Amino acid sequence: MNGECRVCGGVVEEFIDLGRQPSANAFPLPEQVGGEFLFRLAAGACGRCSMVQLLEEVPQTVRYHEGYRYRASGSKGHRRHFEEDARRFLRDELTGPGAFIVEIGCNDGVMLSTVADAGVAHLGVEPSANVADEARAKGVSVLNAFFDEETAAAVRAEHGPAKVVFGANTICHIAHIRSVFRGVGALLAPGGVFVFEEPYLGTVLEQGAFDQIYDEHVFYFSVTSVAAMAERFGFELVEAEPIPLHGGEIRYTVARAGERPVGGSVRRFLAEERERGLSSPEALRRFGDNVRQVRDDLLALLRELRADGKRVVGYGAPGKATTITNFCGIGTDLVPFVCDSTPDKQGRLVPGSHLPVRPPEAFSDPYPDYALLFAWNHAEEIMAKEQGFRHSGGRWIRYVPTVTVD
Repeated sequence: MNGECRVCGGVVEEFIDLGRQPSANAFPLPEQVGGEFLFRLAAGACGRCSMVQLLEEVPQTVRYHEGYRYRASGSKGHRRHFEEDARRFLRDELTGPGAFIVEIGCNDGVMLSTVADAGVAHLGVEPSANVADEARAKGVSVLNAFFDEETAAAVRAEHGPAKVVFGANTICHIAHIRSVFRGVGALLAPGGVFVFEEPYLGTVLEQGAFDQIYDEHVFYFSVTSVAAMAERFGFELVEAEPIPLHGGEIRYTVARAGERPVGGSVRRFLAEERERGLSSPEALRRFGDNVRQVRDDLLALLRELRADGKRVVGYGAPGKATTITNFCGIGTDLVPFVCDSTPDKQGRLVPGSHLPVRPPEAFSDPYPDYALLFAWNHAEEIMAKEQGFRHSGGRWIRYVPTVTVD
């Protein structure tokens, strides 16, 4: 099944179907089982502009609401990263008169709280009321709304132009991307920049990280597709910087065409992606084949461990856990529960697969024989924290890029 590109209107050719899936961060209570929203989780690539995207869109009001459960500040590494982002903006862009930054999807204020502490004008545009309130509690100015052309015009009318428009793990979530770019164009001051950090298609394909595909991630950016998208709306991609967040992302810096020089990083990425055939039909088909192999290998391992009487517990309940447990058919017969440090998720169930989410203390009461690491992008931080599990003889199961036990 093919679709129409949300960026350029070209034909999007499907390359992977991960089956019927719920909204990844819905996390129902046990008594709510049975009423979950389901959709077909499939992705394709545009033959014209190369943008990889979901074929079916989940309404944004289903994904972002007053019960939204993701917290950007939940990881020490994330807090450190976004504080560095803020300090870089304060040093390089938010100087002199008219310094003003707008963040699209500010979540719980993990980045803007540093800007607020510096006394610099700012505004977070956050559609989920509960996390918007948490940001306000940190001293962050927040508008509870979805970002689009109309919102941007209202922000400019009230606050003036922005020197920086920023988004982290949010721009790829917004299906109405044309309205986003028109809004940025209306809001951005002359010489200003639009900076966004998003999962990188190259990393997703290289790592076989198919669990990065879920309802919130509408787009899967490459430097090639972002450069083409920017040009379509009168902008120019001027920098493309790799960052380690979420297993490997790119920080894209976009400016109005001709306002800033295009850095060598963009040219290097474009050449490398051409050479790799990054979003070619062949590369995407290979990715799909690898995903199915990981599913088969992981299920075989979990069934073997169950037959041997071994106990496996899930570690971390990010949105990625929804994709892999539903695609693989992992239920409580194989993984009885998942431990996660997010209070709002505890006592709830992983969407679709309905694995109970328990607090971190349950992990060591007693330690399991194996831990299935759903939060693999935080592996270093987690393993340093869980030395007791290793000392007890416990072993970690990972599935990115292949199924391994260590």
